[in-house]
Amino acid sequence: MGVESIPKEGTRVKVQSYKHDGSMHRVWSETTILKGTDHVIIGGNNRTLVTESDGRTWVTREPAIVYFHTEYWFNVICMFREDGVYYYCNLSSPYAYDGEAIKYIDYDLDIKVYPDGKYHLLDEDEYQLHKSRMNYSEDIDAILRRNVDILQQWIEHKKGPFAPDFIKVWQHRFNSDFKSY
Repeated sequence: MGVESIPKEGTRVKVQSYKHDGSMHRVWSETTILKGTDHVIIGGNNRTLVTESDGRTWVTREPAIVYFHTEYWFNVICMFREDGVYYYCNLSSPYAYDGEAIKYIDYDLDIKVYPDGKYHLLDEDEYQLHKSRMNYSEDIDAILRRNVDILQQWIEHKKGPFAPDFIKVWQHRFNSDFKSY
């Protein structure tokens, strides 16, 4: 991978999500890079300005750790709330980093995981609508369905960002090394 393909630890970058047709979906103004490798980016943010495709803006309410991978069709947001860690998992293309932002295509399906480990697949109606409107190929559909299964296995087996040690390490790192928030 090129020099621009791995963001440097401690830098702040945007996160941009698009839809399959190339239209902008959502932009997070700033995420601090905690780790960047050839395959994984881990970042942290808190009170980050988010801009929706229609121009509306809002600010995230709680600190979060974000996890992106080049080989999986999902990304994971670990949100720290008073009653525990919540996860919001976006079924998406693998990320790309171009020196400006972490970018991915959002494919509508999401999985929300609660502090007790229970989870729900969300937005299947939106997925079917966009699959038809934006002509998702059968290959894309098969990849996404396979990645829903992988993600559910990770959740159930507490693998990757769902591992208790992952949360402890990266929350501590974000809180202690990047206290500028």
